[in-house]
Amino acid sequence: MDSDLVRESPATLSHEGKKKSRHRVTRMMFLVVFLGWLMVWVLLPTKMYKQKWTPKLNSKLNSTYFGEQGTNLLLFTFPIMLIAAAGCVYLHFQKKKGNSCSGSISASRLLAFWKKPVLVMAPLGIVSAMELVFSAMFIVLLIWSLANYLHVSFAHLHMHKQGEKVWQAKFRSVSLRLGYIGNVCWAFLFFPVTRGSSILPLVGLTSESSIKYHIWLGHLSMVLFAGHSIGFIIYWAMTNQMAEVPKGMVEWSKTYVSNVAGEIAFVLALIMWATSFPRVRRKMFEVFFYTHHIYTLYVFFYVLHVGTAYFCMILPGIFLFIIDRYLRFLQSRQRSRLVSARILPSEAVELTFSKSLGLTYNPTSILFVNVPSISKLQWHPFTVTSNCQSEPDKLSIIIKTEGSWSQKLYNKFSSPSSVDSFDVSVEGPYGPASPHFLRKVLLLELSHRQSLLRDIEHKSLVMVSGGSGISPFISIIREIIFESTKSNCKVPEILLICAFKNSADLTMLDLLLPISTTTSDISQIQLQIEAYITREKEPLATDTDTDTKKLLRTIWFRQDTSYAPISAALGPNSWLWLCAIISSSFLMFLLFLGIVTRYYIYPIVRDSDEIYHFSFKCLWDMFLVCAAIFLAASCVFLWDKKKATMEGKQIQNLEVRTPVASPGSWLCSGSGSGGDRELESLPHQSLVQATKVHFGARPDLKKILFDRKGSDVGVLVCGPRKMRHEVARICSSGLADNLHFESISFNW
Repeated sequence: MDSDLVRESPATLSHEGKKKSRHRVTRMMFLVVFLGWLMVWVLLPTKMYKQKWTPKLNSKLNSTYFGEQGTNLLLFTFPIMLIAAAGCVYLHFQKKKGNSCSGSISASRLLAFWKKPVLVMAPLGIVSAMELVFSAMFIVLLIWSLANYLHVSFAHLHMHKQGEKVWQAKFRSVSLRLGYIGNVCWAFLFFPVTRGSSILPLVGLTSESSIKYHIWLGHLSMVLFAGHSIGFIIYWAMTNQMAEVPKGMVEWSKTYVSNVAGEIAFVLALIMWATSFPRVRRKMFEVFFYTHHIYTLYVFFYVLHVGTAYFCMILPGIFLFIIDRYLRFLQSRQRSRLVSARILPSEAVELTFSKSLGLTYNPTSILFVNVPSISKLQWHPFTVTSNCQSEPDKLSIIIKTEGSWSQKLYNKFSSPSSVDSFDVSVEGPYGPASPHFLRKVLLLELSHRQSLLRDIEHKSLVMVSGGSGISPFISIIREIIFESTKSNCKVPEILLICAFKNSADLTMLDLLLPISTTTSDISQIQLQIEAYITREKEPLATDTDTDTKKLLRTIWFRQDTSYAPISAALGPNSWLWLCAIISSSFLMFLLFLGIVTRYYIYPIVRDSDEIYHFSFKCLWDMFLVCAAIFLAASCVFLWDKKKATMEGKQIQNLEVRTPVASPGSWLCSGSGSGGDRELESLPHQSLVQATKVHFGARPDLKKILFDRKGSDVGVLVCGPRKMRHEVARICSSGLADNLHFESISFNW
């Protein structure tokens, strides 16, 4: 047991135990609501729900204000919107009470054992025990739903055409129910890509780590929708309804679903699906990027096809995603104040932005960047390398030249012509709610009846990176450097294993030292760096030309008042404002929907005895959702922007003397730690002394990890998929119980 914890008084531990208990009670309330919502999905396809519950619920909830949507709004939409709004309040108080040394225990840390990788294989990637169990449960839900839908349907087959055979009717029923099951996938599809959501932090996830769930759900839903669409095409062909009017493929019904809208949605979905496979996405990213933006049209025609009742079932994910997307759009309209660009010989650039003092973020956060002079539409994610505590008014990212976009950006900065201003827009930053990679969970026994789960820090951290995968580890090391300056915090010893193709890439290590570093920073931590150069057998020769090429260069930009510091996005840095937006926009939507239904649609139906057009109801729903969100979010954003503008005028960013010599390039020449040249400061000397370079070799990861002693070793990996999978297999082999694995990557 950690000695610091032993010294704490029982009263302190008891007080913390009560706080943790309150947190657990609140989380339990969220869990109960969520499980109730899931139970509705479980019961939905059953005979009891359809024949007994549905008539009673419809008679009480489907009023003249909400029509046939009343039941689904209450059962499927309201629970998740309640969790999202209340979750914002909970996260606000968690952030207010938390600190960097003992943050709140997230669900992922409470279930640390379940996070261990148990399956490492393509195309799924690295799958933990928890992910495997929940995936299996989700598949069981889909199978259960399909089986019950078919059981109820086959018992009361409806012949849609005279002379239709029983097996043809059953074939149609199966095709239809595959669409119902695809709708279940859509209920979860948008949660992983809602970057500023309160849903993901409640379960210890980030949008970056959840991208793979969106991919899984997307592929699964497309398989189901393909079966649904192709099945109906075959059915229409078998029953000679392909071109029959008003039925068949050309039907746009006034009283029921539109087949034409479904066909358009399916074609759009096929285009998105074809370009989303890994091979296409990696080799032709721009094709994937642009085609994926037709999701707006896809959702539009999908809703026209399924109708308002089914739209309400999947509304929470779409509603929260639109809020997040609109807030990101508003944030991205402002040009960000770029302070400096540090150009490295390894064809990498560190961009440093001015930020508001109220913006906080954790290591491994992601910032999305748009450079209009290169592409007005492309947004690329980059890891934040700065530390918001030691650099409160700055935010830095590293961009390594790896594609056409980043190559154009590097050429702009490295060209001889001087650049005094640069137009950049950003979204974010987005990242974890706490620096959980520094900590594990320890169970303390206070008495035979009371226990306390307590955060303590890992004794040792092993970080394995390949190429530009070192970026998130720069932010982690800077965080540890800052923590080392506190008297009451112990930091883990660090082993950084980094593999580079060429010796020029060693200059990436320079970024471990911020521009404003002090002489006491890096020398206070136990840092060991093992750098491997895989494509060079020996160090480069030292000569004047080589040294000249390896000089660092920093461009300082003119501080134009039209450019604003990066301010906190409404979400992770202002949970209460996000709660206000979610609550007010949802209530506004219900109010607008009630008014339109009761005072516009209902009189038409009552006076004419006609059914209001099926598609027009869908159009009203989509319009009212967007109108409510745009009104609520715009008002809150403009109010928040006023304060940010006043704060931005007070921020002054001064130039700091930048080292000309690069510690990384000093290592390239193989001078070791005892060369003749003298570095400019103690931090640079400490960095070189902590680094050992291996030429013409790859790291023996199995030996390195198994040789790590101690009861608790955190293992972080970021880099190529092959490297991540290798480290995951080693940590999950069961041969070393002290290794706690975590992968950091957008690519699964």
